[in-house]
Amino acid sequence: MRVGICTIELYIPDANSLKAKRQVLKSMKDKIRTKFNVSIAEVDENELWQKAILGVSCIGNGNSHINAMLDKVIDFIEGILAVQLVDYKIEII
Repeated sequence: MRVGICTIELYIPDANSLKAKRQVLKSMKDKIRTKFNVSIAEVDENELWQKAILGVSCIGNGNSHINAMLDKVIDFIEGILAVQLVDYKIEII
């Protein structure tokens, strides 16, 4: 069994309050959970309005499958207009 972990740094340019930031993130996280069947949560920068750090994890039996799944999540996030992907890091344990 392998575990894939992806740490994603996002910039949310239109968020002018924590409430606005959380609305964007909640919608995005719900779509990602439904579409890709992964676990996702905000793991850092909770109190900043326009910045978020997300953690995404998935389990599989092969590195290539896990890497492909997390790449698809990254591609999906890049297509969301309300957020800008700043950086990401994928680890497979």
